[in-house]
Amino acid sequence: MHKSGGIQDYDWWLLAIAFSICGVGTLEIWSATHASYLAGMHKHQLEWIGLGVVLMLLLSRLDYHLIMDQAPVLYLIAIIALIAVLAMGHSRFGAKRWLPILGGLLQVSELVKLIIIVVMARFFSEVRSDQLGLADLVKAAAIVGLPIVLIMKQPDLGTALVLLPLVAVGAFLAGLQWKHSLAILALAAVMVPVGYHFLKPYQKERVTTFLRPEDDPRGAGYQILQSKIAVGSGGFWGKGLGHGSQNQLGFVPVRYSDFILAALAEELGFAGVFVALLLYMFLLLRLVQNAQRANDRAGMFLVMGVAAVLGFHVLVNVAMVIGMMPVTGIPLPLMSYGGSATLFVFLALGLVMNVRIRRFVN
Repeated sequence: MHKSGGIQDYDWWLLAIAFSICGVGTLEIWSATHASYLAGMHKHQLEWIGLGVVLMLLLSRLDYHLIMDQAPVLYLIAIIALIAVLAMGHSRFGAKRWLPILGGLLQVSELVKLIIIVVMARFFSEVRSDQLGLADLVKAAAIVGLPIVLIMKQPDLGTALVLLPLVAVGAFLAGLQWKHSLAILALAAVMVPVGYHFLKPYQKERVTTFLRPEDDPRGAGYQILQSKIAVGSGGFWGKGLGHGSQNQLGFVPVRYSDFILAALAEELGFAGVFVALLLYMFLLLRLVQNAQRANDRAGMFLVMGVAAVLGFHVLVNVAMVIGMMPVTGIPLPLMSYGGSATLFVFLALGLVMNVRIRRFVN
């Protein structure tokens, strides 16, 4: 009989892919910042990765069923934390998203994403019929709706949107009916123009600018245009690490975080971007494989929740960098600089390992 929980039960392929992405990211963070006042950022990123690995291993040892049993308490903590951010959070770049924790700043919405993955996995795993009823859909929308509203108040439209594919994938796997999915699409079509009116002025500007960035090249269109110039100038093989003019001269906005893919495209070209996207594809395929091998519905929903969130992050960030979507500030998982975002991904992978090492338990 197979004894689960040993070191051999971890998904070492998944970890190898994750560390490869971290390696590419850290290298590009170094390249983008080494000749500027931001020099040394890559060392901080390595520290976050190290802490993330420790937290991942710790979380993987705690049975995911015990974690899901605490879903209501975790949800309450998430809502209180989001209210605390609005009441006394730290403001940066015109947004209030951070709470001072242990001498650093924690972006609370990143932790909330992890909690909502657990909460929604428990909710969908407890639906006992093959088809999702309308009442179940309304409950799911209500559960995820409250944190979305609170996150949008910060304002952080990007992170709020990340929670939507999480619910969509969960609902689909739980047996979403065609008539309900069509009704949701119709509702979404109505809500988009309504929601537009509630956006902040700078958010509205981002939405309209992405369609015609050249109308305001020095203002609202600057980020998208500079990103596209960097991507295009890289060609197939790139200009070489540390030699991208858009990157090194600081024309690429937030080149170490939100637009790290533009910096990578300029310096390592199409070939570098292709390898990076290939790594993300393998990462997502590996997650889906782990979901298929889960011991129960709860485990399957947990892993697919992680896959939905990470997949959405990659899709939106890549689309933003090439000007196919408005600038939302969604980082590229494990590649972009940032402590809270890096810790979120490793904790999410901790949940995946958790499910994997218990796949043989009766």
